[in-house]
Amino acid sequence: MRKVLSKDGTPIAFDKVGSGPAIVMVTGAIAFRAIDPSAAELANLLAKDFTVINYDRRGRGESGDTQPYTVEREIQDLEALIDEVGGSAFVNGISSGGALALWAASHLGPDKIKKVAVYEPPFAVGDDQGLPKDFVEKINTAVAENRRGDAVELFMTVAVGMPAEAVKTMRQEPTWGALETIAHTIAYDGTIIGDSSVPIERLAKVTVPALVMAGDASPEWILKAAEATVKALPQSEFRTIKDQTHNIDSKVLAPELEEFFKA
Repeated sequence: MRKVLSKDGTPIAFDKVGSGPAIVMVTGAIAFRAIDPSAAELANLLAKDFTVINYDRRGRGESGDTQPYTVEREIQDLEALIDEVGGSAFVNGISSGGALALWAASHLGPDKIKKVAVYEPPFAVGDDQGLPKDFVEKINTAVAENRRGDAVELFMTVAVGMPAEAVKTMRQEPTWGALETIAHTIAYDGTIIGDSSVPIERLAKVTVPALVMAGDASPEWILKAAEATVKALPQSEFRTIKDQTHNIDSKVLAPELEEFFKA
């Protein structure tokens, strides 16, 4: 494990494996290295051809969390990691991490981000499922009242769509405590997603090649949002991944990323 300082002085913890062109991986909500073995697995699968950075986003795991939170500061974290591996890199983002990766690509440009690949950024089209307008407010209120478990449960039921009974079972599992430690960062991802609509104007500023993927076993609204995201990006391609849901298998994702980043 290593650390790099972001522009505001926040330490960002990361693992670095492999050799070759650099890939920085951006995880989605409530994920960090200590509890997300899939990210480490993906990094190791890509390591034979790439230098892969798997990091704790700010507020999670061993990274710092300078306040106040802004999306721009998260982009600066990503930029610091890119600079750490030579000043330019490919970027892969999953779920809300994909939304952050696209935002960073629109802001940092091709000098920093050579290509960006995202899997199911959780935007929504029209009246399809999206985050409630008061989602971030409710998360922040629960955290402020030291009801971190309730904040995680709200995310699981409202954002992920899990049944309440299933979440009650999860609350009894050993890993639940780790999720509570990063409950406040759920609001960060909510801020990135905003009103859940596809950010057409921002995506139009992404001038690097982009790959948008979605699993064909995912809900229809996710596929529609992915297709709308592709249409808003100037240089993009869309791939549906057979038999995959929002929790994509790293062994399935790795070859897709290899093909796109090597082309």
